[in-house]
Amino acid sequence: MDVKQLTALVTVAEVGSVTRAAALLHLVQPAVTRQIRALEHELGVPLFERSRQGMRPTEAGLIMVDRARRALGELERARAEVRPVSGAVTGTVTVGLLDSASDLLAAPLTAALARHHPGVELCLVTAYSGHLRRWLDEGRLDLSMLYDLPGTVASLTTRALVRERLWAVAPPTERLPAGPAVSFAELARHPLVLPTPGHALRSLIDTAAAEAGVRLTVAVQSDSMRVQKQLVLAGHGWTVLPGVGVARDTAEKAVRALPLGEPAVWRSVVLATARSARANPAVDAVANALVHAVTTAVRQGGWPSARAPEHEVPAFETCDR
Repeated sequence: MDVKQLTALVTVAEVGSVTRAAALLHLVQPAVTRQIRALEHELGVPLFERSRQGMRPTEAGLIMVDRARRALGELERARAEVRPVSGAVTGTVTVGLLDSASDLLAAPLTAALARHHPGVELCLVTAYSGHLRRWLDEGRLDLSMLYDLPGTVASLTTRALVRERLWAVAPPTERLPAGPAVSFAELARHPLVLPTPGHALRSLIDTAAAEAGVRLTVAVQSDSMRVQKQLVLAGHGWTVLPGVGVARDTAEKAVRALPLGEPAVWRSVVLATARSARANPAVDAVANALVHAVTTAVRQGGWPSARAPEHEVPAFETCDR
């Protein structure tokens, strides 16, 4: 198989039609058809289901499209890196941003790269930490923000970014207790909208609740921070989120929120890259820009209840400071 065949495969899968793919690739339709059929002959399996509605990838086709897209992306990165541009840093860098912090960091990160490294093409992906970790392991991301890595992870190189505190989030019609924090005993009095078991955030919440000796009532589970906040607004319960994820909502009085206490719950945010990845000036430039964006956000108060990594605190605190 060659690059032209892989390009044809990905394009047909994306547009669902050989005719439209041929127009995008500036080829005649029979040429695209030949490239797809040559791939199918080499692999010994059909890659598309053909119907009047268009071309739909088979299960084998989906696997090949995914791998082909990654291979073409790597080739494009290589071209950008070796292309001589008078010493400028160039290349495509795919960055994973935590869903909770993307609103705070996406714009300043993009602005910094445009100002200092215009030759770097930035691709931003937002999700929960668990998804980002998997995509980093699979090679879909060049670097990513991650939460609460247990000890030393052999496959990753990490850099501490920030320690942040979790907050209790309630509908705007609810009254929060007076004081600097919401206790777990108070949290347990309300139905909750929480992430599904297995997520790092859910594990922290469950562990802290057990330490506080309370039993939480989970009304709804969701893997989306946006959905969690929507359900809170609709009156289906309270939720627990990092402060940065509700900073804007709290300022706009869309929700009521206070840090969790008794015990307070902290978690670490790190910037991770694959240990096996070779040195890449474009990735280094993006990493430095992201570290600067996080540091600036913490220093200016844009990241609520956050501390720089040099101020280490235990995962749980039995009193509020």
